Amino acid sequence: MIFTELLETLKDPASEFTPIPFWFLNGDLTHKEIRRQLRDFHAHGVDGVVLHPRMGLPKRIGYLSEDFFSYIRTALETCRELDMKVVFYDEGMYPSGSACGQVAAGHPELASQGITVTDKPAPGDEVLAEKNGGVLVARRTHGTIRGIHYGEDDFEPDAPASADLLNPDAVKRFIELTHEAYWRRFREYFGTTVIGFFTDEPSIIGRCVTGMKPWTRGFADIFRSAGGDLGGLFALFEGEENDDTRLYNRMIMERENEVYYSALSRWCAGHGISLMGHPDSSDDIERERHFHIPGQDLVYRQVSPEMGDLVGRDSVQGKCSADAARLLGRRRNSNECLGVCGGEENPWSMTGGDIKWFIDYLAVRGVNMYILHAFYYSIVGARKDERPPDVGPNSIWWPHFDKWAAYIRRVSCLMTDTVLHAPVAVLCRNRELMPERVAALFENQIGFMYLPQSFWDECRVENGRLVHGDMRFSAVIDPEDRFPAVSRDILAQERDIGFAEPQPGLRAVRFEKRGADCVFVTNAGKENIVASAVLPFAGKAGQYDLWTGEAARFDGRLTLPRFGSLLLFSCSEEEYAALPVKNVPASVAVPEFVLVSHDPTRAVKVYEAELGPADGVLTVEADETAELTVNGVSAGVSFWSPHHFDLTGLLTDEHNKLRLTVTGSRANLYGKPVPYGLK
Repeated sequence: MIFTELLETLKDPASEFTPIPFWFLNGDLTHKEIRRQLRDFHAHGVDGVVLHPRMGLPKRIGYLSEDFFSYIRTALETCRELDMKVVFYDEGMYPSGSACGQVAAGHPELASQGITVTDKPAPGDEVLAEKNGGVLVARRTHGTIRGIHYGEDDFEPDAPASADLLNPDAVKRFIELTHEAYWRRFREYFGTTVIGFFTDEPSIIGRCVTGMKPWTRGFADIFRSAGGDLGGLFALFEGEENDDTRLYNRMIMERENEVYYSALSRWCAGHGISLMGHPDSSDDIERERHFHIPGQDLVYRQVSPEMGDLVGRDSVQGKCSADAARLLGRRRNSNECLGVCGGEENPWSMTGGDIKWFIDYLAVRGVNMYILHAFYYSIVGARKDERPPDVGPNSIWWPHFDKWAAYIRRVSCLMTDTVLHAPVAVLCRNRELMPERVAALFENQIGFMYLPQSFWDECRVENGRLVHGDMRFSAVIDPEDRFPAVSRDILAQERDIGFAEPQPGLRAVRFEKRGADCVFVTNAGKENIVASAVLPFAGKAGQYDLWTGEAARFDGRLTLPRFGSLLLFSCSEEEYAALPVKNVPASVAVPEFVLVSHDPTRAVKVYEAELGPADGVLTVEADETAELTVNGVSAGVSFWSPHHFDLTGLLTDEHNKLRLTVTGSRANLYGKPVPYGLK
């Protein structure tokens, strides 16, 4: 039976679908502690890590030194013993491409280059053009990256120099210093324990640079040979666009693609692993073709439960990587997610509800590999303030992280090896993914796929439909009117799920998996959704809650609370009959809870209450993580409010003792205090 097999798979997905966190190697490393932490990760359902050198490493551990590699070897040996996968991070710390300053050390000609407009050239400047007293010059940007030792951060004196990623010699030196160094020492792990190299938002000009645009030595001749007028590039600094700026932008992108991304991609492919990571912009869809696992980066609450998931160019990132993977035939696509998602003013204040929302935001767009940002080796001293929060061992949900790991495995497994249903094609240029145009498609539950410019020549029109490969689109968003024979009526297309009344907060994606017709829905809004729903397939249907792992018959009534998600699927009469009837348990009256202890050093409050015999669900409002026991027996743990506890079969006599433990945000220990406890 098609869907019976899928449900069995989703109950306990393979370890390949594990969350793969950044592991910040940011403390005074010891071999013993490395082994202990990895075993702890594994015990909590985490079967992969990105080994990420990070600010806070002591200076005795030099980047790419033999001492450094000895700790990497211990991590590799331990992961092989535990059957965990490893992704090497290619920099110390970020953005990638400079080998923590070693590329440019002793080689100033390999440092980042840029162009700018100045009143008067400085010694060493290459004068490109002059206009109205202004001079367009090429020079070193003096850009930097964030290093791994204290004193090497932005604007600090020892910040490592960034490299010229448009210079083949610089990129060759970067690969020799990093990738080749790992290969020489650990080649026996490549393709088995080691699955990839992670490159992180490479920057051509480097950090802490203003008023400059990317350049490289010798590019003036290349630009002129392509028909460009250097004088036209003054417009780059005047907020204008012309033929020369368009040519410049295209040539810079092509140059970086070939010199940097293609070189890394070829190296990884030649050594049996994947190029992973992400470019530096959320809508950089053309660069994704060089990644064996296309990726993006959700940080700083670029989208959020309070702001919504459809505002701004960063809102496209989940579809950007997922659609790129679909078009390129890549099985997986990733997102480096949750980094600094507690907010800049109180970054440790990230809730369980936030995490569920972010995971679902990505999943419903097709992301199927979660690179969690981050697990910290140490939060001692200033380390706890370096891009928090820790979402792993130093979080309040770590004792129950297996539940988060299980959910991430399920959604990752669900969104892998699928065939997308998308009646609308969105033709886009790189970094022009039109979030304001596609918002209506999301809000009306109409499936679509991005088709970036490099794929346009592969498209054709047949019987009024746009065809690309096996995909047939009945309507298009086509700003340049390349395919006028195809309908522009995007809202007239078949919906992934239908409602009598609009449901703008509901997100849906329809796909085929293992021969079954599926619709995955999530609630991106601020209110519960309760509505009659019309599925796009005939016959019987079931539903599966990926958080609880429970399946039931779907009766046509969709109930989706805030932070909720649900898989709806077609099934045979026989499968439908085997599914349980959807249970809607009665509500249990909330007893009077009394605070019996409060430990502010751990932000923990404990309440007790008595309750007579009853069956049903007890609902309590509390911030933030709540655990309930009934007569000493666990009734479960809940990570966001309102908290629901099923008491069926647990209340045995007239005087049942309930004990509710509420743990508050780590912001109460490491940031600004926030409320916690019963509301």
